[in-house]
Amino acid sequence: MLDVVETGGGSVQSGGSLRLSCAATGYPHCSYDMSWYRQRPGKEREFVSTIDRDGRPTYAEAVEGRFTASHDNNKNMAYLQMNSLKPEDTGMYYCKCFPRGIGYCPPSLDYWGRGTQVTISS
Repeated sequence: MLDVVETGGGSVQSGGSLRLSCAATGYPHCSYDMSWYRQRPGKEREFVSTIDRDGRPTYAEAVEGRFTASHDNNKNMAYLQMNSLKPEDTGMYYCKCFPRGIGYCPPSLDYWGRGTQVTISS
C-alpha cells in the first residue's frame, strides 16, 4: 500500500517561512505526480501547487511568487518552500500523489496524506 506523509508544518509569524515535505513510500520503483493542496478554516480544499513531468511548476494565484515547489523523483519526495507567509495561509496542507505507471506501481488513484498544519499569526 502506498503511504503519503507530509511533514514540516508549524506555527510562525506573518512574514516567516516554512518548508513542507511529502514522502511517498511503499512502492519505491514507481514515480508519481505530486501536488500540494490546502484547506483553510471554513473553506473547501484548494489547489496550491503541482509540478508537471517536465519539472515545470504551477501555482495558485494566491501563492505565486511566495511558494516554491520542488520534487525529487529519485526519492519520491516533494517539497514546498513557503516564504512571506500570511495569516490567510493558515490551514491544513495536503500532498496528493498519482502514480505515473512507470515501474511497479499501486492502482491509478489519487493518494492523499493526512496533512500537516500550518498556522500563521499576525
